[in-house]
Amino acid sequence: MVEAYWQIGQRIVIQEQHGALRAGYGEGIIKELSIALTAEFGKGFSVASLKNFRQFYLCFPENEKSYAVRSELTWTHYRLIMRVEDAKARTYYIKEAAEQQWSSRVLERNINSFYYQRMLSSQNHQPSENQNILDFIKDPYVFEFLNIEPANTALEANLETALLANLQQFLLELGKGFTFLGRQFRISTETEHFYIDLVFYNYLLKCFVLIDLKTTKLTHQDIGQMDMYRRMFDDLKKPEGDNPTIGILLCAEKSETVVKYSVMSDEQRLFASKYKPYLPTEEELIAEIAREKLWLSEKGF
Repeated sequence: MVEAYWQIGQRIVIQEQHGALRAGYGEGIIKELSIALTAEFGKGFSVASLKNFRQFYLCFPENEKSYAVRSELTWTHYRLIMRVEDAKARTYYIKEAAEQQWSSRVLERNINSFYYQRMLSSQNHQPSENQNILDFIKDPYVFEFLNIEPANTALEANLETALLANLQQFLLELGKGFTFLGRQFRISTETEHFYIDLVFYNYLLKCFVLIDLKTTKLTHQDIGQMDMYRRMFDDLKKPEGDNPTIGILLCAEKSETVVKYSVMSDEQRLFASKYKPYLPTEEELIAEIAREKLWLSEKGF
């Protein structure tokens, strides 16, 4: 069916090109074709639908269609994706939606929350041995699916409870490969017990991922504590052959000064990301992403 829509879009564009010198020719072609197709096949060929088919063809021309269009996705998926202006983002959403089996609702949410843009990985960064880790980290994380207080007033325990009550959506926001292992996960030495807010395992990265929740501004003590947890996990929990543990500090507010002059500046498996309990505006996200790219560049990614 998607192939048929592409062919109709191609036909419209070709006929428009042939009549390019005639004002309003393209609009007339779409109306005439709508009447003809409706008469022959019935509903589904309105002017609005044919304009979608035309846009579909323009987004995925002949030389791109064979590898860009995935049979696992529905027409509803493609109607959402073809409205994304960035070609690289379109390619990303097609690949992830097909491989991760996103429903059209999940896809729409991820597009609206600028999921692709929030990934820390960027074509502007030089490749490194840890580059693949950046494909799993976002800044900011968006938790609009939670019914909680603003980030700077919520209690950490309430945030933790809300995230686990919406675990499926939380895992979708974290990204692919994550398996939840425990809340207030205990790790013990010979003399002391320590408790980590949330512990996951990522089977694609082949490592543990520790998450500490902070509803206040990030401090150097928070970073030092997470670095200690990460090192303890490597020493006491990491199976032989696994990759080193990743630590993520999810905070309401991030101090760039603290990040820059702490151990995080040199440790490439330790990250601080802001979270927002609401869907940010495009302007807010652009500003957040720009700040994060600058920090990553300084860090050497």
